[in-house]
Amino acid sequence: MPSLGADMESGTITHWLVHPGDVVHRGDIVAVVQTDKSDIEVEIFDSGTIEDIVVPEGQRVPVGTVLAHVASTKATPPPSPAGPGGPPTLETPAVAVPAIEVPAVEVPTTAPTPAPLAPQGAEHVSAPVGLVESPLVRHRAEQLGVDLSSLTGSGPGGALTRADVERAGAARAPKSAAPPSAPHRAPSSPFARRRAGELGVDLSLLTGSGPGGAIVERDVRDASRRPAPGEATPTGSVAPDQRRAMQRAIGALMARSKREIPHYYLSTTIDLTTATSWVERANLDRAITDRIVMAALLLRATARAVQRVPEMNGYYTDGAFSPRTAVHLGVGISQRGGGLIAPAIHDADSISLDELMRRLKDLVQRARTGVLRSSEMSDPTLTVTNLGDLGVDTVFGVIYPPQVAIVGFGRVREQPWVHDHVVDARPCVVATLSADHRVSDGMRGARFLTEIDHLLQRPEDL
Repeated sequence: MPSLGADMESGTITHWLVHPGDVVHRGDIVAVVQTDKSDIEVEIFDSGTIEDIVVPEGQRVPVGTVLAHVASTKATPPPSPAGPGGPPTLETPAVAVPAIEVPAVEVPTTAPTPAPLAPQGAEHVSAPVGLVESPLVRHRAEQLGVDLSSLTGSGPGGALTRADVERAGAARAPKSAAPPSAPHRAPSSPFARRRAGELGVDLSLLTGSGPGGAIVERDVRDASRRPAPGEATPTGSVAPDQRRAMQRAIGALMARSKREIPHYYLSTTIDLTTATSWVERANLDRAITDRIVMAALLLRATARAVQRVPEMNGYYTDGAFSPRTAVHLGVGISQRGGGLIAPAIHDADSISLDELMRRLKDLVQRARTGVLRSSEMSDPTLTVTNLGDLGVDTVFGVIYPPQVAIVGFGRVREQPWVHDHVVDARPCVVATLSADHRVSDGMRGARFLTEIDHLLQRPEDL
Protein backbone atom coordinates (compact mmCIF):
# COMPACT_ATOMS: atom_id res chain seq x y z
CA MET A 1 0.00 0.00 0.00
CA PRO A 2 1.64 3.24 -1.13
CA SER A 3 1.85 6.27 1.15
CA LEU A 4 -0.43 8.83 -0.49
CA GLY A 5 0.00 11.56 2.10
CA ALA A 6 1.87 12.34 5.29
CA ASP A 7 -1.21 11.63 7.44
CA MET A 8 -2.24 8.43 5.67
CA GLU A 9 -1.99 5.32 7.80
CA SER A 10 -3.99 2.88 5.67
CA GLY A 11 -6.02 2.68 2.48
CA THR A 12 -8.59 0.54 0.68
CA ILE A 13 -8.21 -1.05 -2.75
CA THR A 14 -11.45 -0.13 -4.46
CA HIS A 15 -10.55 -1.34 -7.98
CA TRP A 16 -7.89 -3.57 -9.49
CA LEU A 17 -7.32 -2.66 -13.13
CA VAL A 18 -5.10 -5.71 -13.75
CA HIS A 19 -5.39 -9.45 -13.23
CA PRO A 20 -2.87 -12.28 -12.77
CA GLY A 21 -1.12 -12.88 -16.08
CA ASP A 22 -1.51 -9.31 -17.35
CA VAL A 23 1.63 -7.66 -18.75
CA VAL A 24 2.21 -4.21 -17.28
CA HIS A 25 4.60 -1.41 -18.23
CA ARG A 26 6.15 1.39 -16.23
CA GLY A 27 3.58 4.17 -15.80
CA ASP A 28 0.49 1.96 -16.20
CA ILE A 29 -2.42 2.55 -13.83
CA VAL A 30 -2.85 -0.73 -11.96
CA ALA A 31 -5.21 0.05 -9.08
CA VAL A 32 -7.42 2.66 -7.44
CA VAL A 33 -6.80 3.28 -3.73
CA GLN A 34 -9.33 5.01 -1.49
CA THR A 35 -7.93 7.14 1.33
CA ASP A 36 -9.76 9.20 3.90
CA LYS A 37 -9.60 12.12 1.49
CA SER A 38 -9.98 10.85 -2.05
CA ASP A 39 -9.58 8.07 -4.58
CA ILE A 40 -6.07 7.88 -6.05
CA GLU A 41 -4.96 6.03 -9.18
CA VAL A 42 -1.77 4.08 -8.50
CA GLU A 43 0.88 3.80 -11.22
CA ILE A 44 3.48 1.05 -11.35
CA PHE A 45 7.20 1.80 -11.61
CA ASP A 46 8.42 -1.54 -13.01
CA SER A 47 7.49 -3.50 -16.12
CA GLY A 48 6.62 -7.16 -15.84
CA THR A 49 3.79 -9.66 -15.47
CA ILE A 50 1.27 -9.69 -12.63
CA GLU A 51 1.83 -12.98 -10.79
CA ASP A 52 -0.86 -12.72 -8.13
CA ILE A 53 -3.10 -10.23 -6.30
CA VAL A 54 -2.45 -10.30 -2.54
CA VAL A 55 -5.01 -7.76 -1.28
CA PRO A 56 -8.54 -8.09 -2.74
CA GLU A 57 -10.86 -5.21 -3.57
CA GLY A 58 -12.65 -3.69 -0.59
CA GLN A 59 -9.97 -4.59 1.96
CA ARG A 60 -8.34 -1.86 4.06
CA VAL A 61 -4.66 -2.43 4.84
CA PRO A 62 -1.85 -0.41 6.46
CA VAL A 63 0.69 1.55 4.43
CA GLY A 64 3.56 -0.73 3.38
CA THR A 65 1.44 -3.87 2.92
CA VAL A 66 2.30 -5.86 -0.23
CA LEU A 67 -0.63 -5.54 -2.65
CA ALA A 68 0.53 -7.78 -5.52
CA HIS A 69 3.59 -9.55 -6.93
CA VAL A 70 5.12 -8.79 -10.29
CA ALA A 71 7.53 -10.99 -12.24
CA SER A 72 10.09 -8.44 -13.38
CA THR A 73 11.29 -8.40 -16.99
CA LYS A 74 14.39 -6.32 -16.24
CA ALA A 75 16.72 -9.01 -14.95
CA THR A 76 15.78 -12.16 -16.85
CA PRO A 77 18.78 -14.55 -16.89
CA PRO A 78 19.89 -16.08 -20.21
CA PRO A 79 18.05 -19.30 -21.05
CA SER A 80 19.73 -22.55 -20.09
CA PRO A 81 20.56 -25.00 -22.87
CA ALA A 82 17.55 -26.95 -23.99
CA GLY A 83 17.30 -30.36 -22.43
CA PRO A 84 16.56 -33.47 -24.43
CA GLY A 85 13.13 -33.15 -25.94
CA GLY A 86 12.26 -29.99 -24.04
CA PRO A 87 12.41 -26.20 -24.36
CA PRO A 88 14.76 -24.03 -22.28
CA THR A 89 13.51 -22.97 -18.84
CA LEU A 90 13.32 -19.29 -17.87
CA GLU A 91 13.16 -18.05 -14.29
CA THR A 92 11.95 -14.58 -13.36
CA PRO A 93 12.12 -13.35 -9.79
CA ALA A 94 8.92 -12.04 -8.16
CA VAL A 95 9.01 -8.52 -6.79
CA ALA A 96 6.43 -6.60 -4.79
CA VAL A 97 4.60 -3.63 -6.23
CA PRO A 98 6.62 -0.69 -4.85
CA ALA A 99 5.15 1.97 -2.60
CA ILE A 100 4.42 5.03 -4.70
CA GLU A 101 4.37 8.57 -3.38
CA VAL A 102 1.37 10.42 -4.82
CA PRO A 103 0.14 13.76 -3.42
CA ALA A 104 -3.21 13.54 -1.65
CA VAL A 105 -6.34 15.25 -2.93
CA GLU A 106 -9.06 16.79 -0.77
CA VAL A 107 -12.10 16.16 -2.82
CA PRO A 108 -12.10 14.41 -6.29
CA THR A 109 -13.93 16.42 -8.89
CA THR A 110 -13.59 14.58 -12.16
CA ALA A 111 -13.06 11.03 -13.31
CA PRO A 112 -11.02 9.68 -16.22
CA THR A 113 -13.04 9.32 -19.39
CA PRO A 114 -12.86 5.79 -20.78
CA ALA A 115 -11.83 5.34 -24.37
CA PRO A 116 -14.75 4.52 -26.68
CA LEU A 117 -15.67 0.88 -27.00
CA ALA A 118 -16.66 -0.88 -30.17
CA PRO A 119 -20.32 -0.22 -31.08
CA GLN A 120 -22.62 -3.15 -30.65
CA GLY A 121 -22.75 -5.26 -33.78
CA ALA A 122 -19.69 -3.68 -35.42
CA GLU A 123 -18.45 -6.25 -37.93
CA HIS A 124 -14.84 -5.09 -38.07
CA VAL A 125 -14.14 -5.94 -34.39
CA SER A 126 -13.50 -9.63 -34.00
CA ALA A 127 -12.57 -9.57 -30.33
CA PRO A 128 -15.24 -10.44 -27.73
CA VAL A 129 -16.52 -7.43 -25.77
CA GLY A 130 -15.16 -8.72 -22.46
CA LEU A 131 -11.65 -9.00 -23.95
CA VAL A 132 -11.77 -5.60 -25.62
CA GLU A 133 -12.48 -3.98 -22.25
CA SER A 134 -9.00 -4.62 -20.83
CA PRO A 135 -8.25 -1.60 -18.58
CA LEU A 136 -4.61 -1.49 -19.65
CA VAL A 137 -5.56 -1.50 -23.33
CA ARG A 138 -8.15 1.25 -22.79
CA HIS A 139 -5.67 3.33 -20.81
CA ARG A 140 -2.97 3.07 -23.51
CA ALA A 141 -5.50 3.77 -26.28
CA GLU A 142 -6.64 6.88 -24.43
CA GLN A 143 -3.03 8.06 -24.08
CA LEU A 144 -2.34 7.62 -27.81
CA GLY A 145 -5.76 8.78 -29.05
CA VAL A 146 -6.56 5.44 -30.69
CA ASP A 147 -10.16 4.40 -31.40
CA LEU A 148 -10.48 0.79 -30.20
CA SER A 149 -13.50 0.16 -32.40
CA SER A 150 -11.30 0.50 -35.50
CA LEU A 151 -8.85 -2.26 -34.49
CA THR A 152 -8.71 -6.03 -34.93
CA GLY A 153 -7.05 -7.84 -32.07
CA SER A 154 -4.04 -10.13 -32.45
CA GLY A 155 -4.29 -11.71 -29.01
CA PRO A 156 -5.87 -15.01 -27.95
CA GLY A 157 -9.39 -15.27 -29.30
CA GLY A 158 -8.96 -12.01 -31.20
CA ALA A 159 -8.43 -9.93 -28.05
CA LEU A 160 -6.93 -6.48 -28.46
CA THR A 161 -3.46 -6.18 -26.94
CA ARG A 162 -1.28 -3.27 -25.92
CA ALA A 163 0.93 -3.99 -28.96
CA ASP A 164 -2.12 -3.60 -31.26
CA VAL A 165 -2.86 -0.19 -29.76
CA GLU A 166 0.75 0.99 -29.95
CA ARG A 167 1.07 -0.09 -33.60
CA ALA A 168 -2.11 1.82 -34.40
CA GLY A 169 -0.82 4.83 -32.52
CA ALA A 170 2.47 4.79 -34.40
CA ALA A 171 0.66 4.41 -37.75
CA ARG A 172 -1.65 7.35 -37.17
CA ALA A 173 0.90 9.72 -35.63
CA PRO A 174 1.99 11.45 -38.88
CA LYS A 175 -1.62 11.78 -40.04
CA SER A 176 -3.04 13.07 -36.79
CA ALA A 177 -0.89 16.14 -36.43
CA ALA A 178 -3.15 19.00 -35.43
CA PRO A 179 -3.52 21.93 -37.82
CA PRO A 180 -1.37 24.95 -37.03
CA SER A 181 -4.25 26.76 -35.34
CA ALA A 182 -5.11 23.85 -33.00
CA PRO A 183 -3.26 23.52 -29.68
CA HIS A 184 -1.03 20.50 -29.33
CA ARG A 185 -1.84 18.20 -26.43
CA ALA A 186 0.67 15.67 -25.21
CA PRO A 187 -0.49 12.36 -23.72
CA SER A 188 -1.49 12.72 -20.08
CA SER A 189 -2.33 10.39 -17.21
CA PRO A 190 -5.93 10.30 -15.90
CA PHE A 191 -4.68 11.59 -12.54
CA ALA A 192 -2.98 14.53 -14.27
CA ARG A 193 -6.20 15.35 -16.14
CA ARG A 194 -8.18 15.19 -12.91
CA ARG A 195 -5.76 17.54 -11.15
CA ALA A 196 -5.81 19.88 -14.15
CA GLY A 197 -9.60 20.12 -13.83
CA GLU A 198 -9.32 20.83 -10.10
CA LEU A 199 -6.60 23.47 -10.49
CA GLY A 200 -7.85 25.10 -13.69
CA VAL A 201 -4.73 24.24 -15.72
CA ASP A 202 -4.87 24.03 -19.55
CA LEU A 203 -3.07 20.80 -20.51
CA SER A 204 -2.49 22.03 -24.07
CA LEU A 205 -0.03 24.60 -22.70
CA LEU A 206 2.14 22.09 -20.83
CA THR A 207 5.23 20.06 -21.75
CA GLY A 208 5.21 16.65 -20.10
CA SER A 209 8.09 15.27 -18.03
CA GLY A 210 6.77 11.71 -17.91
CA PRO A 211 7.66 8.71 -20.08
CA GLY A 212 7.50 9.61 -23.77
CA GLY A 213 6.74 13.23 -22.94
CA ALA A 214 3.47 12.38 -21.15
CA ILE A 215 2.03 14.99 -18.80
CA VAL A 216 2.00 13.75 -15.21
CA GLU A 217 0.49 15.21 -12.04
CA ARG A 218 3.76 16.92 -11.09
CA ASP A 219 3.65 18.97 -14.32
CA VAL A 220 0.11 20.13 -13.53
CA ARG A 221 1.01 21.00 -9.95
CA ASP A 222 4.04 23.00 -11.05
CA ALA A 223 2.01 24.84 -13.69
CA SER A 224 -0.62 25.82 -11.12
CA ARG A 225 2.06 27.65 -9.10
CA ARG A 226 3.29 29.94 -11.87
CA PRO A 227 1.48 32.57 -13.95
CA ALA A 228 0.40 31.72 -17.48
CA PRO A 229 1.86 33.89 -20.29
CA GLY A 230 0.31 37.34 -20.15
CA GLU A 231 -1.30 36.78 -16.77
CA ALA A 232 -0.25 38.18 -13.42
CA THR A 233 -1.56 35.22 -11.47
CA PRO A 234 -3.00 31.77 -12.32
CA THR A 235 -6.79 31.51 -12.27
CA GLY A 236 -8.14 31.03 -8.77
CA SER A 237 -4.86 31.82 -6.99
CA VAL A 238 -4.22 34.84 -4.83
CA ALA A 239 -1.68 37.50 -5.76
CA PRO A 240 0.60 38.72 -2.93
CA ASP A 241 -1.11 42.12 -2.65
CA GLN A 242 -4.53 40.53 -2.74
CA ARG A 243 -3.45 37.97 -0.16
CA ARG A 244 -2.22 40.68 2.20
CA ALA A 245 -5.48 42.56 1.75
CA MET A 246 -7.43 39.40 2.43
CA GLN A 247 -5.43 38.72 5.58
CA ARG A 248 -6.02 42.27 6.81
CA ALA A 249 -9.77 41.95 6.17
CA ILE A 250 -9.96 38.56 7.87
CA GLY A 251 -7.87 39.86 10.77
CA ALA A 252 -10.14 42.85 11.24
CA LEU A 253 -13.25 40.66 11.15
CA MET A 254 -11.80 38.19 13.63
CA ALA A 255 -10.69 41.01 15.96
CA ARG A 256 -14.22 42.35 15.87
CA SER A 257 -15.58 38.87 16.53
CA LYS A 258 -13.38 38.30 19.56
CA ARG A 259 -14.04 41.83 20.86
CA GLU A 260 -17.82 41.79 20.49
CA ILE A 261 -18.86 38.13 20.75
CA PRO A 262 -18.59 36.35 24.12
CA HIS A 263 -17.31 32.99 22.84
CA TYR A 264 -17.58 29.73 24.73
CA TYR A 265 -15.84 26.55 23.59
CA LEU A 266 -16.70 22.86 23.79
CA SER A 267 -15.22 19.71 22.27
CA THR A 268 -15.96 16.02 22.05
CA THR A 269 -14.34 12.98 20.45
CA ILE A 270 -16.59 11.01 18.10
CA ASP A 271 -16.13 7.34 17.23
CA LEU A 272 -16.44 7.02 13.44
CA THR A 273 -16.23 3.22 13.19
CA THR A 274 -19.85 2.85 12.07
CA ALA A 275 -19.69 5.85 9.75
CA THR A 276 -16.43 4.70 8.14
CA SER A 277 -17.77 1.19 7.51
CA TRP A 278 -20.96 2.60 6.04
CA VAL A 279 -19.06 4.90 3.66
CA GLU A 280 -16.90 2.00 2.46
CA ARG A 281 -19.94 -0.19 1.80
CA ALA A 282 -21.87 2.62 0.14
CA ASN A 283 -18.98 3.34 -2.23
CA LEU A 284 -18.47 -0.24 -3.40
CA ASP A 285 -21.10 -0.04 -6.13
CA ARG A 286 -20.62 3.63 -6.98
CA ALA A 287 -18.73 5.22 -9.82
CA ILE A 288 -15.69 7.23 -8.74
CA THR A 289 -17.50 10.48 -9.42
CA ASP A 290 -20.40 9.41 -7.18
CA ARG A 291 -18.33 8.31 -4.18
CA ILE A 292 -19.08 9.78 -0.75
CA VAL A 293 -16.28 11.10 1.45
CA MET A 294 -16.32 11.41 5.23
CA ALA A 295 -16.38 15.21 5.02
CA ALA A 296 -19.85 15.03 3.48
CA LEU A 297 -21.15 12.98 6.41
CA LEU A 298 -19.69 15.46 8.89
CA LEU A 299 -21.34 18.37 7.08
CA ARG A 300 -24.65 16.56 6.81
CA ALA A 301 -24.68 15.61 10.50
CA THR A 302 -23.91 19.21 11.49
CA ALA A 303 -26.75 20.56 9.35
CA ARG A 304 -29.22 18.00 10.67
CA ALA A 305 -28.25 18.63 14.30
CA VAL A 306 -29.56 22.19 13.92
CA GLN A 307 -33.09 20.77 13.83
CA ARG A 308 -32.69 19.83 17.52
CA VAL A 309 -30.70 22.91 18.56
CA PRO A 310 -31.84 25.84 16.38
CA GLU A 311 -29.92 28.39 18.48
CA MET A 312 -26.81 27.52 16.46
CA ASN A 313 -28.26 28.64 13.13
CA GLY A 314 -28.86 32.31 12.37
CA TYR A 315 -27.55 35.83 12.98
CA TYR A 316 -27.09 38.14 15.94
CA THR A 317 -27.93 41.66 14.75
CA ASP A 318 -29.24 44.84 16.41
CA GLY A 319 -28.90 43.31 19.86
CA ALA A 320 -31.09 40.27 19.15
CA PHE A 321 -30.86 36.77 17.70
CA SER A 322 -32.53 36.21 14.34
CA PRO A 323 -32.90 32.45 13.75
CA ARG A 324 -32.98 30.93 10.27
CA THR A 325 -35.04 27.91 9.25
CA ALA A 326 -32.85 26.87 6.31
CA VAL A 327 -29.27 25.77 7.01
CA HIS A 328 -26.84 27.39 4.59
CA LEU A 329 -23.65 25.69 5.68
CA GLY A 330 -20.47 27.71 5.18
CA VAL A 331 -17.48 25.47 4.32
CA GLY A 332 -13.96 26.71 5.01
CA ILE A 333 -11.84 26.29 1.85
CA SER A 334 -8.20 27.32 1.47
CA GLN A 335 -7.24 29.05 -1.76
CA ARG A 336 -4.14 28.41 -3.84
CA GLY A 337 -1.42 30.82 -2.84
CA GLY A 338 -3.06 31.65 0.50
CA GLY A 339 -6.32 32.90 1.91
CA LEU A 340 -9.40 31.22 3.34
CA ILE A 341 -13.01 31.55 2.25
CA ALA A 342 -16.20 29.93 3.52
CA PRO A 343 -18.89 29.80 0.79
CA ALA A 344 -22.21 28.18 1.58
CA ILE A 345 -23.85 24.92 0.61
CA HIS A 346 -27.49 25.99 0.53
CA ASP A 347 -30.20 23.97 2.29
CA ALA A 348 -27.65 21.46 3.59
CA ASP A 349 -30.21 20.11 6.05
CA SER A 350 -32.87 19.23 3.48
CA ILE A 351 -30.99 17.96 0.41
CA SER A 352 -29.91 14.33 0.07
CA LEU A 353 -26.42 13.19 1.03
CA ASP A 354 -25.64 12.51 -2.63
CA GLU A 355 -26.71 16.03 -3.58
CA LEU A 356 -24.68 17.51 -0.73
CA MET A 357 -21.64 15.57 -1.95
CA ARG A 358 -22.15 16.84 -5.48
CA ARG A 359 -22.47 20.44 -4.30
CA LEU A 360 -19.41 20.10 -2.07
CA LYS A 361 -17.24 18.92 -4.97
CA ASP A 362 -18.60 21.64 -7.19
CA LEU A 363 -18.05 24.28 -4.51
CA VAL A 364 -14.46 23.29 -3.84
CA GLN A 365 -13.62 23.23 -7.53
CA ARG A 366 -15.16 26.60 -8.19
CA ALA A 367 -13.69 28.13 -5.04
CA ARG A 368 -10.22 27.18 -6.19
CA THR A 369 -10.74 28.47 -9.71
CA GLY A 370 -12.33 31.70 -8.56
CA VAL A 371 -15.88 30.98 -9.77
CA LEU A 372 -18.17 31.57 -6.80
CA ARG A 373 -21.62 33.16 -6.60
CA SER A 374 -22.26 36.15 -4.39
CA SER A 375 -25.05 34.33 -2.53
CA GLU A 376 -22.63 31.58 -1.57
CA MET A 377 -20.39 34.14 0.11
CA SER A 378 -23.00 36.34 1.74
CA ASP A 379 -25.59 34.11 3.39
CA PRO A 380 -23.99 31.21 5.36
CA THR A 381 -25.97 30.71 8.56
CA LEU A 382 -23.49 28.34 10.25
CA THR A 383 -19.87 27.58 9.33
CA VAL A 384 -17.85 24.36 9.46
CA THR A 385 -14.06 24.38 9.32
CA ASN A 386 -12.17 21.14 8.72
CA LEU A 387 -8.37 21.17 8.94
CA GLY A 388 -7.99 17.41 9.16
CA ASP A 389 -6.34 17.18 5.74
CA LEU A 390 -3.49 19.31 7.14
CA GLY A 391 -2.88 16.88 10.00
CA VAL A 392 -4.60 18.98 12.68
CA ASP A 393 -6.30 17.03 15.47
CA THR A 394 -8.35 19.87 16.98
CA VAL A 395 -9.46 23.27 15.69
CA PHE A 396 -11.39 25.91 17.66
CA GLY A 397 -12.74 28.40 15.17
CA VAL A 398 -13.57 32.08 15.60
CA ILE A 399 -17.21 32.93 14.86
CA TYR A 400 -17.91 34.76 11.61
CA PRO A 401 -20.23 37.65 12.58
CA PRO A 402 -23.15 37.98 12.37
CA GLN A 403 -23.28 34.16 12.67
CA VAL A 404 -23.49 32.72 16.16
CA ALA A 405 -21.52 29.46 15.93
CA ILE A 406 -18.75 27.65 14.10
CA VAL A 407 -18.06 23.88 14.18
CA GLY A 408 -14.56 22.46 13.74
CA PHE A 409 -13.39 18.97 12.77
CA GLY A 410 -9.85 17.65 12.96
CA ARG A 411 -8.32 14.72 11.14
CA VAL A 412 -9.80 11.24 11.30
CA ARG A 413 -7.24 9.01 13.00
CA GLU A 414 -7.16 5.77 14.91
CA GLN A 415 -6.90 6.02 18.68
CA PRO A 416 -7.58 3.76 21.69
CA TRP A 417 -11.29 3.43 22.40
CA VAL A 418 -13.10 1.48 25.13
CA HIS A 419 -16.14 -0.40 23.85
CA ASP A 420 -17.93 -3.12 25.81
CA HIS A 421 -15.05 -3.10 28.35
CA VAL A 422 -12.55 -3.82 25.58
CA VAL A 423 -9.89 -1.39 24.35
CA ASP A 424 -9.25 -1.34 20.60
CA ALA A 425 -8.13 1.10 17.93
CA ARG A 426 -10.95 3.01 16.28
CA PRO A 427 -11.15 5.86 13.73
CA CYS A 428 -12.14 8.99 15.65
CA VAL A 429 -12.49 12.71 15.06
CA VAL A 430 -12.49 15.62 17.48
CA ALA A 431 -15.50 17.89 16.96
CA THR A 432 -15.45 21.37 18.48
CA LEU A 433 -17.96 24.16 18.90
CA SER A 434 -17.34 27.87 19.29
CA ALA A 435 -20.67 29.56 20.08
CA ASP A 436 -22.11 32.95 21.07
CA HIS A 437 -23.00 33.10 24.78
CA ARG A 438 -25.58 35.81 24.06
CA VAL A 439 -27.64 33.27 22.16
CA SER A 440 -26.90 29.88 23.76
CA ASP A 441 -25.09 28.39 26.70
CA GLY A 442 -22.87 25.39 27.46
CA MET A 443 -25.83 23.08 28.00
CA ARG A 444 -27.30 23.83 24.57
CA GLY A 445 -23.88 23.65 22.98
CA ALA A 446 -23.23 20.26 24.56
CA ARG A 447 -26.57 19.01 23.27
CA PHE A 448 -25.63 20.19 19.78
CA LEU A 449 -22.33 18.27 19.74
CA THR A 450 -24.02 15.22 21.22
CA GLU A 451 -26.64 15.32 18.47
CA ILE A 452 -23.90 15.41 15.80
CA ASP A 453 -22.36 12.34 17.47
CA HIS A 454 -25.68 10.49 17.54
CA LEU A 455 -26.35 11.23 13.87
CA LEU A 456 -22.93 9.91 12.84
CA GLN A 457 -23.71 6.63 14.60
CA ARG A 458 -26.67 6.27 12.22
CA PRO A 459 -25.12 7.23 8.86
CA GLU A 460 -27.78 5.38 6.89
CA ASP A 461 -30.30 7.99 8.11
CA LEU A 462 -28.23 10.89 6.81
